[in-house]
Amino acid sequence: MSFLSIFLIAVGLSMDAFAVAVCKGLKMRKIEYDKMLLIGLFFGGFQALMPLIGWLIGMKFQRFIERYDHWVAFVLLAIIGGKMIYESFKNEEDEDDASFGISELFVLAIATSIDALAVGIAFAMFEDVSILYSITVIGCITFILSVFGVAIGNKFGAAYKNKAELAGGIILVLLGLKILLEHLGLIRTVF
Repeated sequence: MSFLSIFLIAVGLSMDAFAVAVCKGLKMRKIEYDKMLLIGLFFGGFQALMPLIGWLIGMKFQRFIERYDHWVAFVLLAIIGGKMIYESFKNEEDEDDASFGISELFVLAIATSIDALAVGIAFAMFEDVSILYSITVIGCITFILSVFGVAIGNKFGAAYKNKAELAGGIILVLLGLKILLEHLGLIRTVF
C-alpha cells in the first residue's frame, strides 16, 4: 500500500479525534501544553493501537466487530456529547474549565478510534501492508491533528465558553450519529 493511501486513511481516521480535540480546547481558559500533548498522545496512541489490534484479530472476528462498532462509537460519543451539552447550561464561574481525567480521555480515545479497529482488520486482508509502518503514520498524523485541534479550539473558545461547549457536545453527538448512519448504510461515507 502506498504512502499516499496510508496518509489519506490516517487523515480520515483522525477526523473524529480532531473534532474532539477542538472541543477539549474550547474548554481551556488558556493553552496548557501538557494537556494538549496528553490529548495528542491519547488520541494518536489509540489510533495506532486499534489498527494493530484489528490486524492481530484479522478475519476471524470481522463480522462481529463490523456488526457492533458503529453502535459502540455512537453510544460513547452520545454520552460524552450529552454531558457537554448538559454542562453548557451550567453557569458556574468557579468550575474547572477543562476536565482532563485519564478515564474521560480513555473513553474519548476509544470512541474516536473504533473505526481504526475495522481498518486494522481490513489491513490483515492485504499482503502489501506493513502494519508497523501503517500504524506509525496513523498515530503520528492523529497526534499532530489532535494537538492542532486543541489549539484551534482554545483560540475560538475563550470568549464563547458555554456556546462553544454546547456546539462541541452537539458535534460529538452528530459524529456518533454519522458513524451509526454510515454503518447502517443510510448515508454514504464522505471519505
